[in-house]
Amino acid sequence: MILKTRLFNKTYEFETVKEVLAKANEEKSGDALAGIIAENTAERVAAKVVLSEMTLEDLRNNPVVPYEEDEVTRVIQDSVDKEAYSKIKSMTVGEFREFILKSSGENISKIRNGLTSEMVAAVTKLMSNMDLVYGAKKIINIATCNTTIGEKGTFSSRLQPNHTTDNIEGIIASVMEGISYGVGDAVIGLNPVIDTIDNISEVLKRFKEFMIKWDIPTQNCVLGHVTNQMEALKRGTPMDLMFQSIAGSQISNNAFGINVKLMDEAYELMKEKKSSKGNNFMYFETGQGSELSSEGHNGADQLTMEARCYGFAKRYNPFLVNTVVGFIGPEYLYDGKQMIRAGLEDHFMGKLSGLPMGVDVCYTNHMKADQNDLENLAVLLAAADCSYFMGIPGGDDVMLMYQSTGYHDIASIREVTGKRPIREFEKRMESLGIMKDGRLTEKAGDPSLFQV
Repeated sequence: MILKTRLFNKTYEFETVKEVLAKANEEKSGDALAGIIAENTAERVAAKVVLSEMTLEDLRNNPVVPYEEDEVTRVIQDSVDKEAYSKIKSMTVGEFREFILKSSGENISKIRNGLTSEMVAAVTKLMSNMDLVYGAKKIINIATCNTTIGEKGTFSSRLQPNHTTDNIEGIIASVMEGISYGVGDAVIGLNPVIDTIDNISEVLKRFKEFMIKWDIPTQNCVLGHVTNQMEALKRGTPMDLMFQSIAGSQISNNAFGINVKLMDEAYELMKEKKSSKGNNFMYFETGQGSELSSEGHNGADQLTMEARCYGFAKRYNPFLVNTVVGFIGPEYLYDGKQMIRAGLEDHFMGKLSGLPMGVDVCYTNHMKADQNDLENLAVLLAAADCSYFMGIPGGDDVMLMYQSTGYHDIASIREVTGKRPIREFEKRMESLGIMKDGRLTEKAGDPSLFQV
C-alpha cells in the first residue's frame, strides 16, 4: 500500500490510512479544530489521489479505531458478509466510485453487506455533490414499523411537537396542527425537556390515544434516553419506536450513556414488548462532529466517524435513522456550504449502508447559514430520494432553539417532486379532507378538525 503521490513537482506522503482519510475530506471546521485537516487544496487533492488508489481491502484492514480497542469497530467488522466482501475487496476506491455511479441500485445492494464504514466514508470523499445525489437516488431501503417507509415515490415527515415546558396540552395542540398539514407519517416524535420515566410514559400514552381516536396510521416515539424508555416499556407504556442518539466510537457512545450490551438489551426488550406491528422498531439520530465534541474521535475525521454510526445502527435493523446535520454548530460545520455538503454526505452514506435514511435539514442560529442554505439542501436531498425530513411549527424549534423544516416545507417538496406520503397515512388524510390526490386542500392547517 503506497501512501504517497507526486503532484505539481511536489511529493506528498502520508503516515497512515487514517491521515489520508482525514486530509481527503472536504473542508470542515470540525476537522480544522481537531488539527487533522489538509493544509491546503493541493494536499487535499493529493490525499484524494492516494485514497482513490487504495483497495477496499486496505481500508478493511486499517479501521480508524483498532478492533481490539473499540466495540463499534468490532460490530462493524464482525458484520461483514464474507461472500459479498470477496467480490469487492480488490477494487480500488476510485473503481468503487465508478461502480456505484454506473450500477443499478439492485446491484449496489448485492455488495452492500461486504462493506465496512471506512469503505463507505472513503468513496464518499471522492464524490461531488451531484455524485452523492445521483448515487443515493438509486438506492431504495424499505422498513416497516406500523407503516412502511422508503418506498419509491414517497416522501415522509417526522412530526416534532416540541414544547418549552413539556406541557402536554401544548404538545397535543402541535400534534393536531402538524397532522392537519399532512405531516407525521414517519413518526410523531417528541424531544422531551423532562427526560423521566413518568413524563415519557405520559406523552407516549397521549400520542397513542390520539392515534387511535383519530385512526392516524403512524408511529409514536419520545426521544428520551434509552434507559428511561426501557423502564417505561416495562411498565406497559405503548411504544412503537425506541430512540437513542448514537456515535461512531466506544468513547463517544459511553458519553451518551450507552454501549453495545445495553443497546442489545433494549432491542430485545423492544422486540418483546413493543406496541408496533413490524420488524423495524428502533430510531437513531447522528450528526457529524459529535465524536469530536465528546473527545471520542480517536484522531479520525468527522465524516469517517459519522459513517461508523451507520455501521453501528445496522445491527438493530432500524425503522428510522437521521443525521441532525447542522445542529451542533459552527465548530463542526462552519457555514451553509459545509452544512449542505455534510447533509449530502450523510444521506448517501446512510443509504449505502442500507438504512432508511432521513435528514434533519437544520442549522443553529450562530452558524453562518440562513434559510436559503437550508432550502437548497432540502431540495437537493429531495432529488436524492431522502426518506423523510422533520416537520416543526414554523420551522423554528422553540425548545431546542434551532432552525429546521416546517410543515409548509414538507408540502412544498411533495408538490415540487410529485411525491406523496406513506399510502395508508395519505388515505386517512383524504378521508379527513386534509389532502386530495396527494396535495393539501383548503381545509388543511385547521387543527380544530381534531377538537370535535
